[in-house]
Amino acid sequence: MKFPYSETVLEHFRHPRNVGKIEEPDGKSMEGSPACGDMVAVYIKVAPETNTISDIKFESYGCASNIATGSIITELAKGKTIEEAKKITWKQASDALGGLPKIKAHCSVLAVEGLRSAITDYEERHGLVKEKIPTTVEAIRKRLKKVMNPVTGLDLVRTNLIKDIYLKDGNARVVIDMPANHQFAPAIKEEIMEKIEPLWDIKKVEVKFTE
Repeated sequence: MKFPYSETVLEHFRHPRNVGKIEEPDGKSMEGSPACGDMVAVYIKVAPETNTISDIKFESYGCASNIATGSIITELAKGKTIEEAKKITWKQASDALGGLPKIKAHCSVLAVEGLRSAITDYEERHGLVKEKIPTTVEAIRKRLKKVMNPVTGLDLVRTNLIKDIYLKDGNARVVIDMPANHQFAPAIKEEIMEKIEPLWDIKKVEVKFTE
């Protein structure tokens, strides 16, 4: 039986590039779910004078393909302009690794989503969003799907922790069905704020917990 991974995949798995976390990044993201087995976090620093990615790091939680694709994506993106980095595709990542087994192709998609989400986070936080679509309750709910419930490893939406979402005149309020003194409440609140505050038309975010 032919071994499913190329030598390049194994090299990036054994010696991944750009592993770690950037303190105070210009943009960051978290994609995937521990319940599904694969997650990737991407952090970027951007040089404003050239609009290029001056530094990029990733943290991976998953299989060899997940680690290897995180490594190759960061290598492909480093030094590129934001617009160039946006155009990196999952196929480019897979090809650069010498190909991936079909069953692992989703890992390259996940890595690319992580990169693009980190770029979007950067653009939102720096007022660089070109298409200023008004935020809706559904848009907020979609973002909350990327906030994990540490108890289950699934997101807040799938675990039915979102009791209500209110949105009016740029003020957003998210009600979480969890006691305010729960050990994970502060971390969940922080993640919710990070996901919603960068939206261009959001003025204030309030997170409330049920008693």
